[in-house]
Amino acid sequence: MPELAPRRYRLIVFDWDGTLADSTALIAGALRAACVEVGRPMPSEADARYVIGLGLADALAHVAPGLTPDEQRLLASHYRRHYLGRETTIPLFDGACALLSDLDDAGFLLGVATGKTRVGLDRSIARTGLHGRFHATRCADEGLPKPHPDMLLALMDRLAVEPRDTLMVGDTTHDLDLARNAGAQAVAVAYGAHDTEGLAAHRPLATVHSIAELRTWLATNA
Repeated sequence: MPELAPRRYRLIVFDWDGTLADSTALIAGALRAACVEVGRPMPSEADARYVIGLGLADALAHVAPGLTPDEQRLLASHYRRHYLGRETTIPLFDGACALLSDLDDAGFLLGVATGKTRVGLDRSIARTGLHGRFHATRCADEGLPKPHPDMLLALMDRLAVEPRDTLMVGDTTHDLDLARNAGAQAVAVAYGAHDTEGLAAHRPLATVHSIAELRTWLATNA
């Protein structure tokens, strides 16, 4: 990592799926297959990718609106079966571990704000060898999901960091809205769930297209 300029932020918060973990295709595929299994039309790839990062209940309501509570539970069960059957194959994006290590060594506080459940995030962190890397994490089932500011506000409160000193990094407009709603800044990564045009419309500080590009941007601007 290039030598860091004087620090602008104290806390850098990462989304998980589509930002650190290359899981977008699996999540979208599991959502699409689950909808068919409950007799609903298969959502488009774009619609399935759009809901990544939301809490599961919000995501399922978007791709299959109007379900009864029993149908929602069945849809969630099918989704989990498809997803968990291949969860162990999900890699981190190339360079993600090194980026986090460099940022940690440089003295940044690191966090995660994710639409995953606590059980799911803890399992993913353990599987990828990142236990102890993050100073605080927040999941969708611990409060209000994205784009409500609850996740980021909780992380900032726990780590005693002001919004002006906090940077959110994410691959969806939900992440960018989360940051804006919490009074923080955001950088978009365009290698995950949402496309470049949609991300740019939410006016992040920057839109990057790889971990390597993110690494360079952070070295210069964070």
